[in-house]
Amino acid sequence: MRFKITLNRTGKQRMLPMDYQYYLSAWIYKVIGKADPEFSNFLHTEGYTAGSKRFKLFNYSPLNFGRPTLWKEKTLFEIHTDQLFLSVSFHLAETAEKFIIGLFNNQEVYVGDQFNGLDLVVSQVERMPDAELKSTMNYRAVSPVVVSLKDEKTKYAQYLSPTDHEYNELLMQNLRNKYLSIPNAGNLPDGFDFQFTPNDKPKSKLVTVKPYTPEQSKVRGFVFDFTLTCPANIHRLILATGIGEKNSMGFGWVEGD
Repeated sequence: MRFKITLNRTGKQRMLPMDYQYYLSAWIYKVIGKADPEFSNFLHTEGYTAGSKRFKLFNYSPLNFGRPTLWKEKTLFEIHTDQLFLSVSFHLAETAEKFIIGLFNNQEVYVGDQFNGLDLVVSQVERMPDAELKSTMNYRAVSPVVVSLKDEKTKYAQYLSPTDHEYNELLMQNLRNKYLSIPNAGNLPDGFDFQFTPNDKPKSKLVTVKPYTPEQSKVRGFVFDFTLTCPANIHRLILATGIGEKNSMGFGWVEGD
């Protein structure tokens, strides 16, 4: 299920680092942890498993703050609005709706690093309408979609473009494993219909994760429009948890038709 969170600025600071995704992820973990430390720790250290794969079944969109001014070689946003919006999604039972709304409502958050950031408070949380699912759906990737292969020589991730020939198969495997990690999800039929078609030229985006820490790293993803044919359960999973890898870090948020 998806939720729209309205945040109001409470401080005078207007500068926001462009690589702010990590700070939102840390805040979501923190909010969950206040209500249920055991579940928060499970998401952070274990997640849902399918074989050797682990998944944290939540996702969030980029912040919506209108038209900012870019500063310092495009590393900072200057925010001109006092109200920002964030969408978050979870793979949870319908009965969890009121729990999630109560969990986030009135929460305070500082989004930023030790140099620049925004003080915000949640003023409203509302459930977003469920999409009408069809076997074939059109999507727009709002945040970068990450698909990778481990380079056997360097042991580092090789981030793939949707135009690479391995992309389709790896994307399908990721979604299948994610689905199978859900308790009592049931099996997917062998050879289920899966047709992925990019509809425009993918735009590469390099994002810094955990900036200014010893664990700092760079992750490359791509934003693009695409059409996907697959079972309804997979479409539902995409809208609840994102598509591709690293969804709990804010990658792979999509909007469907």
